[in-house]
Amino acid sequence: MFPPDRAGEDARIDLGSLAYDDLSIARLRELGVGPGWSCLDVGAGTGSVARRLLGELGVTRVLAVDRDVRFLAARPQPGLDVLETDVGAPGFAPGRFDLVHARFVLMHLPARRELIARLAELLVPGGTLVLSDAVDLTTDLAPVSPYTRAVQAMWQGLHDTIGTDVSGTPRYPQVLRALGLTSVAAEIHVPPLVPGSPISRFWAQTWNRARESMTATGLVDDGDVDAAIRYLDSPDCAALSPGMLTAWGRRPGG
Repeated sequence: MFPPDRAGEDARIDLGSLAYDDLSIARLRELGVGPGWSCLDVGAGTGSVARRLLGELGVTRVLAVDRDVRFLAARPQPGLDVLETDVGAPGFAPGRFDLVHARFVLMHLPARRELIARLAELLVPGGTLVLSDAVDLTTDLAPVSPYTRAVQAMWQGLHDTIGTDVSGTPRYPQVLRALGLTSVAAEIHVPPLVPGSPISRFWAQTWNRARESMTATGLVDDGDVDAAIRYLDSPDCAALSPGMLTAWGRRPGG
């Protein structure tokens, strides 16, 4: 649905980064990530978090993993290693890390709980696992509008085409605790839908690219999608965006 060789895909990803990177970096800093840490960034995209780990937080090394690393490889950086692979493959075993971070990745993958367990096993004793995925708190409760129908059609279209499922995201803290991680906690951030903001532009571009799968659900037609996109850039916009839930925990020991 979002092929990396399509023109502008890196810019679309970066709009999401502009909406969420500051929060992710602040949380990682609060968790003590810093000099001497070896980090794994799963589904690294264009590398915005990986680069800030190296630059702002001063970690020693980041292994950035993605199914397609063209955006990562285009900007080499000291301390940044790049690996093109599928993290769900049975042979994925890149080593042990002080931090394993995955953002907006697991919600798209099958056997999510098993994969979370495998990521936890990649931690050194005392290492930290940080998982962030989408959470939608309002769409089913908000008044019906082209906007809410577009959000619902997006989730359904993503589910029908690539298997995306955000319904399990709120259970991440319990999943981490069940794996034996300690100091487990979570937080939710919902960026404001302000005309021209990175998150509003991200959704507009996402819906344009996902239009075919959205209309295939029967929940919206092209006119609904266009109306939802216009709404995002309207002074009348008064809605909540899907947000990001971040959960974390530490492997005992160390």
